[in-house]
Amino acid sequence: MVSYLHQYMEVEIIRRIELNMDEQKKYEVIKKLVDTNGNKDRAAMTLGISRRQVNRLIIAYNDEGKGAFVHGNRGRKPAITTSDEVRRTVVDLYRTKYYGANFVHFTELLKRNENISLSVSAVTNYLETENIYSPRVTKAKRKRIRKELEQKKANARTKKEADAIQTNIVAVEDAHSRRPRCAYFGELLQMDATPYEWFGTKKTTLHIAVDDATGSIVGAYLDRQETLKGYYNVYAQILRKYGIPYKFFTDRRTVFTYKKKNAPDIGEDVCTQFAYACKQFGTAIEYSSVPQAKGRVERMFESLQSRLPVELRLAGITDVDAANEFLDHYIDEFNARFALPVNSIKSVFETQPSEETINLTLAILTQRTVDSGHCIQFNNRYYRMLDSNGMQEHYRKGTKAMVIQAFDGSLFCSVNDNTIYVLDEISKRETKSEEFDPEYEKPAPQKRYIPPMNHPWRSKSFWKFVKSQQHHLTDDVSA
Repeated sequence: MVSYLHQYMEVEIIRRIELNMDEQKKYEVIKKLVDTNGNKDRAAMTLGISRRQVNRLIIAYNDEGKGAFVHGNRGRKPAITTSDEVRRTVVDLYRTKYYGANFVHFTELLKRNENISLSVSAVTNYLETENIYSPRVTKAKRKRIRKELEQKKANARTKKEADAIQTNIVAVEDAHSRRPRCAYFGELLQMDATPYEWFGTKKTTLHIAVDDATGSIVGAYLDRQETLKGYYNVYAQILRKYGIPYKFFTDRRTVFTYKKKNAPDIGEDVCTQFAYACKQFGTAIEYSSVPQAKGRVERMFESLQSRLPVELRLAGITDVDAANEFLDHYIDEFNARFALPVNSIKSVFETQPSEETINLTLAILTQRTVDSGHCIQFNNRYYRMLDSNGMQEHYRKGTKAMVIQAFDGSLFCSVNDNTIYVLDEISKRETKSEEFDPEYEKPAPQKRYIPPMNHPWRSKSFWKFVKSQQHHLTDDVSA
């Protein structure tokens, strides 16, 4: 295989041959000029130099003979040549510490962490000489390399030599077609999630939203799987930092258009929950089944997959919570380096909502009925309904209630679309006995904060939206 280093050596050999020929020509012309006392102007024209330089060469020839025409640096390495020790260090660092990083990122890491300043082309030369190739290698180069490796294996004299010819080429996804960026910041956010070994050996799923106009990541969250929680956290980051976006653009799968098969209730229909929250904020959602249509977020995942796992590994990240904390500052640094300046593009984000509005709107709504004990069962636990004074309200068995699980996990319920209650979990067993514990005191009712009844929590509005969803058009969904 002809590597960059081999190509450099070939060019260097040709340059030296040409240099030797130039030295020989100068020697022959000056020798003839001195021997025959010829015309200096003609000699200068032949060599392409001035008459003054010809006089200098004549003096040098008379003093040193042919040796005067040999370049002083012949046989010496250039002063800027990287030492063999540095080359070996670079290769060893990539194999043992920075494996998986693309070569541009690896060059940055060498300068930042190892105080080794090299060009990307130099690092590429050193690694490719050892048959180590970037995870971001192009499809054309990948095909060429494989063809050359096959040829080398075919020409290998022994099986051991053939087995030693290997590479770490990673498959490259098909290129995505390009289209013009949107005109305004916040006009279109491409949203998606992808499972990957971001840290450790188990796959986790990274949820992100990428602004189409600037290419900046406006929200990122890691979870065990692609979940409503993941997208809600991304949405919350956007709302808190920028405001309400105009539109989300995503694909037609999982959280956005997927209804869990045989789901027992609407609370598990994650598509409807996310879409309903977007409707309350006024953010539109557009879908496409063609991956190339959301090329910005697809290419962003390629960039993150070649950089983020290395950064997480170097930071010693071992769990999802720590990874999400790391993402907070990493995304800012990533945007500063790769995204277009936000300040130079007009923003169409609407006013940032309050923290309470975010908490209550990014909620999961589901229907329950009051049981014979005047309680509501939710997530295999029993809850009683308390008013703002901490007093329990009692409803007949079979009364329908809308359970509201807020973004922070708080639980409320709405009955008859006009009253909101706090759900208070009923413990399975009392911690103390009124009969046998002298210090027992009956808990006094405590005042509870209850948010005002608002439009998103009205059963009629929610069920009307549910029935309008495409995957519910043929379902028998009753309010």
